[in-house]
Amino acid sequence: QVQLVESGGGLVQPGGSLRLSCVASGSLFRLNAMGWYRQAPGKQRELVALITNGGTTDYADSVKGRFTISRDNAKDTVSLQMNSLKPEDTAVYYCKANVRYGRYDFDYWGQGTQVTVSS
Repeated sequence: QVQLVESGGGLVQPGGSLRLSCVASGSLFRLNAMGWYRQAPGKQRELVALITNGGTTDYADSVKGRFTISRDNAKDTVSLQMNSLKPEDTAVYYCKANVRYGRYDFDYWGQGTQVTVSS
């Protein structure tokens, strides 16, 4: 079993910054891609940013140039630096990790952390 614990959410004014972190623990035989998703009220969960274990990144168009994803493979941690935050970034942010066991891949999710951008 794998546990993902997120931290760093909160309330911030428009234009402000927040940094989210997610620590993975448990049976991490091979930790593959890690990422951040978000879900706003009444909307579907969407990808925000993804990073492979080799460091390749991908971002949603809406956050390019404002958000930066990074990971520390030695600590099984992924972070999301969010700058120039906008009210439309308000959502619950979820960490996701893909773990390989033999020939099979499994996805695990964190419990989510609330980010609210408001004046």
